[in-house]
Amino acid sequence: MEIITTTKIITMNKNQNEIKRIGWMHNDWIDINKIKVSVSDRGITLGDGIFETILILNGKPKLLKEHLDRWHASAELLNMNSPPNETSIRSLLNDGIRRANLSNQNGSIRLNWSRGTSSIRGINIAEDCSNNVFWIEINPGEPSFTPISVIYSKLEKRNPFSKLSYCKTFCYGQSILAREEARLAGYDDAILMNTNDKICCGTTANLIVKVENQIITPPLSSGCLPGIMRQQGINKGIIQEADIDLIPKSGEEWLLINSLGCQHIKQIDGQNLKIVSNPRKLWQTLLLEK
Repeated sequence: MEIITTTKIITMNKNQNEIKRIGWMHNDWIDINKIKVSVSDRGITLGDGIFETILILNGKPKLLKEHLDRWHASAELLNMNSPPNETSIRSLLNDGIRRANLSNQNGSIRLNWSRGTSSIRGINIAEDCSNNVFWIEINPGEPSFTPISVIYSKLEKRNPFSKLSYCKTFCYGQSILAREEARLAGYDDAILMNTNDKICCGTTANLIVKVENQIITPPLSSGCLPGIMRQQGINKGIIQEADIDLIPKSGEEWLLINSLGCQHIKQIDGQNLKIVSNPRKLWQTLLLEK
């Protein structure tokens, strides 16, 4: 897909140095709240779309190639048309970061790719359903390293056999319900098990466990999302795949990690856990692209 950049000037704020929340759609950067997607779009009506969330650190999109590779792999797995390529995306994002006044700041980018609209009603994918909808959201924000408490969700489980488990899709209902379950129980978040009652992942992050001098994470066969930071750790030889026991052992450190932060789990189902190491340091190590 070819992207045509625009030279229009955003006039959302009188202070041109003010950090902005902006979006891109139809070759234009606009106020993020003015992005409009048709109510007949399958991404809206059926959650039939994929996205990537990318960290902006000191004005630079981090691990962009890795995110775009996963984005394209997800589109292929779900039999969708291929999203925009790295060359067009990179120049567009650099322009957006500048316009949002985040050139020396931190934030996040969300790339959205919907299957589009269809000439027929229902869930069947029509042959003419090829008018994909693409939009970008850029927001200021800081990485999160705050310790959290979690429960094991008793209501929601990941399906390790579903293609959806391996893609970042618009369908986040399960994670929403699991986190709400945790909140109502007095906790910050939830850990999901799979349908085989194996530990899988958090609602929006991968689980990693420090056991003595080793860091382990559930295998992809558990149904966890192939997280970018998770894979960075595996590629660097820092993280290994292994099943994780349901009950934490003495001395273990449990953390949830994604592109926007790394958080210690201080308590799980009422059991207090060890907090010693610096999650920011590990997270920064995994961010290094070489």
